[in-house]
Amino acid sequence: MSRTASRPVTAVAACAAALGLTLAATAPAAATVRSDPAGRHTAAEIHRFLTGFYGQHGPTPHQRAHQVSDYLKDRAAHTDGYDLLLCAQNTPRAITVGTVTTAQSAGVGWATVTTGWDGGATRSFTAYVRLESHPIMLQDVDCGQ
Repeated sequence: MSRTASRPVTAVAACAAALGLTLAATAPAAATVRSDPAGRHTAAEIHRFLTGFYGQHGPTPHQRAHQVSDYLKDRAAHTDGYDLLLCAQNTPRAITVGTVTTAQSAGVGWATVTTGWDGGATRSFTAYVRLESHPIMLQDVDCGQ
């Protein structure tokens, strides 16, 4: 049993073990429990998404096709010679995602994404996620130009 499992998951597993039953994938099922009662994405969930989405060098073709809003895909398609999702022309050497802020009344969360380049230069932009998007996806970016 994972040390990070919640008490209800641990109790269910203990009861199942006492009855001689096995539970498959108990920990992943616990990970789907939402911490926001209204079903909105939390700051922690948005941070995990953005960190996974951007990785170290930018989103994969699959992520670009399936984890980006239609609105942003359209904007990116009309941006020649520039990768709008990275706010850059080239592939960065490193990417970090800052603290996520959520605005419940606006239904959006955002974080500063910082890209690292050769020679130690950095550049930042803001990535936005709708709190109620299911599945979670990148809604927009602001390159600050």
